Amino acid sequence: MRIVVDCRYVRLDQHDGISRYTAGLVTALGRLHPLTMLISDHRQLALLPALPWQLVSAPTSMLEPLVALSVNRLKPDVVFSPMQTMGSWGRKYRLYLTVHDLIYYRNRTPPRDLPTFIRLLWRVYHLSWWPQRLLLNGADGVVTVSETTRSLIIEHHLTRRPITVVPNAADSVRGIPSHRSIPETTRLIYMGSFMPYKNLDTLVLALADLPDYDLHLLSRVSETERGRLTRLAPQARLVFHDGVTDEEYHLLVRSATALVTASLDEGFGIPLVEAMSLGIPVVVSDIPIFREIGGDAALYFDPRKADAIAAAVRRLAVPGEWAARSAQSIDQAARFTWAGSARTLLGVLEGTAPGE
Repeated sequence: MRIVVDCRYVRLDQHDGISRYTAGLVTALGRLHPLTMLISDHRQLALLPALPWQLVSAPTSMLEPLVALSVNRLKPDVVFSPMQTMGSWGRKYRLYLTVHDLIYYRNRTPPRDLPTFIRLLWRVYHLSWWPQRLLLNGADGVVTVSETTRSLIIEHHLTRRPITVVPNAADSVRGIPSHRSIPETTRLIYMGSFMPYKNLDTLVLALADLPDYDLHLLSRVSETERGRLTRLAPQARLVFHDGVTDEEYHLLVRSATALVTASLDEGFGIPLVEAMSLGIPVVVSDIPIFREIGGDAALYFDPRKADAIAAAVRRLAVPGEWAARSAQSIDQAARFTWAGSARTLLGVLEGTAPGE
């Protein structure tokens, strides 16, 4: 079986969520079965494994509807894309597309790094369900990253094709997580964007009631947003990193009290798995996807109430609570591995996964 994996969503400098999902899966899948990667920029190879590759047009190109004509030349039996928007007109192979979440149907502000034309198409695409249905029903099967998103796809009747969950995972980090009894610092970590649905305002307001804690916001942030959040709660101890390397990220997380997020909507939540795999508890919104990922290890709060966030963080100061949550976190994170997800994906591509 000749497998082709669409790696054109891999970033050029540092992974975002879909980029990391692509790289993690293709690396693990490549250990199980020969495959060819599709790229649209040679610089993407720096963040990908040393596997055969083919250069084609970018996924944001006007030629995307016809990309299958280029892929046909590779004579694949099956193609897997980590997105649902891969062009399929004229394809001569089986095709599996990925839906990560349905967030942008409820929060229609597109990612800011997309070209203006693509941002416009993005908004139009999410005004109704039929474009999504058209794309998904044009494939042979659909992959998603969580049972939560799978349930939403079914609820909205987005496809007649079989749907398989192939979860995200955390990249392996050097060193074994230590079973400490107390955290090294009173640092709280937030890793994520500053989009409105991330609900940073409530999280920052909670920090105003946690004078012993620093909130480290790791992602890139505009000066406007930095100033707005600072003014929102001047007494809150906020540390803006404006982007970190993977090494810096892991060092900060390892010594933290917890990873926190008050997000109102998510498709998965890789930072939760990353923190838990290092033995760092997570304190998160009580939403279905975080219940699915965090299980009994996480602490949950009502994301609309700043005092509920503060109370959840304070629970970790109760004697024995942090150590117990730390141990539970390591066990919970072990459920999510790229190797396990790759085995599931290979079953999908071979047509042997449940429902295929």
